[in-house]
Amino acid sequence: MIRIASLRIGQPRTYGEEGATHPFDRPWTSAIAKEPVDHPLWLSTTGFEGDAVADTRVHGGPEKAVLVGAIEHLPFWRELLDRPDLGPGAFGENLIVEGALESDVCLGDCFAVGEAVVQVSQPRQPCWKQARRWRRRDLAVQMQRTGRTGWYVRVLREGRVAPGDELRLVERPLPEWTVARANEVMHGRPVDRTAAAALAAIPLLAARWRESLGRLAEGRGGDGTARLVGPNEG
Repeated sequence: MIRIASLRIGQPRTYGEEGATHPFDRPWTSAIAKEPVDHPLWLSTTGFEGDAVADTRVHGGPEKAVLVGAIEHLPFWRELLDRPDLGPGAFGENLIVEGALESDVCLGDCFAVGEAVVQVSQPRQPCWKQARRWRRRDLAVQMQRTGRTGWYVRVLREGRVAPGDELRLVERPLPEWTVARANEVMHGRPVDRTAAAALAAIPLLAARWRESLGRLAEGRGGDGTARLVGPNEG
């Protein structure tokens, strides 16, 4: 059984100080700090009521309505970061679920949860903001390398969702394409251009992932440094 261990929402906040010497202490804005909710929330095609994103160019929207992460990964991150207090939602997830990892969930999976129905749209691509929040420069790289990324869902049917609700699988059109395998194709080096082309051809995958994979298949892909490191260097 897969169930919601924690439901979290948040609004953008600005952190840091102008003129700070260390990159981690300079100003940045993010909604990564989500707060737990103990009651049902309305889930629309653009996300949970009361939730928002800071940078709409790369976050949010119908293809990234809800970010999901596995609570089973917490012991690994607590040890890596030497933070025994690290709790659910540490990396900005809306839903922290128990009973499903990236190797268990497939692209296109449809889950009934509460009154809503959601569908897995893409893996999450970690970025420099996770690293800055926890002051670990290589954190996003570690998330990508280990495949402990989480995944996004789109909302097929709106409705109320509550902590503790079960996610019941109602359709699995792509059993060969787990979130873990999609991560490997996107981030593995050397690039498997054949696999990248095959994944790019899947209509249920979010459009931006299809575009990026198409470039990889043609040998034009980047290395992701800007996303992973961002302004945390220099």
